[in-house]
Amino acid sequence: MDKKIILGIESSCDDTSAAVFENNKKLSNVIASQKVHQEFGGVVPELASRAHQQNIVPVVHQAIHQAGVHVNDIDAIAYTKGPGLLGSLLVGASFAKSMAYALNIPLIEVNHMQAHILAHFIEDEAQTAPSFPFLGVTISGGHTQIVQVDNYFSMKVIGETLDDAIGEAYDKCGKMLGLDYPAGPQIDRLALHGNPLKFKFSKPKVEGLNFSFSGLKTAVLYFLQREHQKNSNFINENLNDICASFQHTVVNILMDKILKAVKQTGIKNVAIGGGVSANSAIRKALKEAEDKGQLHAFIPKFEYCTDNAGMIAVVGYYSLLENKVSNFHASAQARLHLNEL
Repeated sequence: MDKKIILGIESSCDDTSAAVFENNKKLSNVIASQKVHQEFGGVVPELASRAHQQNIVPVVHQAIHQAGVHVNDIDAIAYTKGPGLLGSLLVGASFAKSMAYALNIPLIEVNHMQAHILAHFIEDEAQTAPSFPFLGVTISGGHTQIVQVDNYFSMKVIGETLDDAIGEAYDKCGKMLGLDYPAGPQIDRLALHGNPLKFKFSKPKVEGLNFSFSGLKTAVLYFLQREHQKNSNFINENLNDICASFQHTVVNILMDKILKAVKQTGIKNVAIGGGVSANSAIRKALKEAEDKGQLHAFIPKFEYCTDNAGMIAVVGYYSLLENKVSNFHASAQARLHLNEL
């Protein structure tokens, strides 16, 4: 296949992103984040879609400019079909369809969760792609899944959260601690200065490879309420230790399931993806497991952890290789299973 220029567009939640790729190599990857949600302690869908409408044109323009290509050089446009916030998805989908129609080039719909996994196949010296088969572990604010990946487009969910996603648990517990949204990166930083064994939180007993984080969230809530009754300044005095102990529990829950999946499937290649894959404790735990010979860890470059159009563009490239193109009647879907397209 000759070199192809792919424009990727991502707008599933609160980041507007556009990327230009030459095959699976990045030429540009621009992300515009939305600060408006911080005061509400979470993403407000209506505000998110409005911000996408404001950001989409300048972000795409900047991505094309940074890539050093002309708009007429673009061979195909890939966009996020779902899952995500419907209003946000519609902005990206509408723009992608209009542009592809105007340029008379192929349109490619992409599953956001597949993209997090295939972000490992972006050609970048800072990361190494896993060989098939491997276990993809997607950890984000909206999802927690263990996926058996047999090839680029053959994936099977073998474990997932039964309630809260891992990132959601971070944000909700962070709110209890008085931290701003998003709380995950803040908890990670504070935990570095705390004692992870200071406070003990029980781990949920969930069968198979599935997860549950709602019980841990509730345990933290009751713990803080009890301690606050004894000492009204408890959180401020113990913030680092609380964060470290919470994170220690979360990482243990995650690693227990990953190691169980490795043993159950016999697949030792483990590739993480999603916003929470930027977490330092999770990365450290995976490296330690690798050093013990328990698995082979594949950790994405920070740029490709959070929602970004680079991962959409690289899926667009591999889709073109297999002639997986869309029609202009396809619609965005807030709920979309891993292999649904």
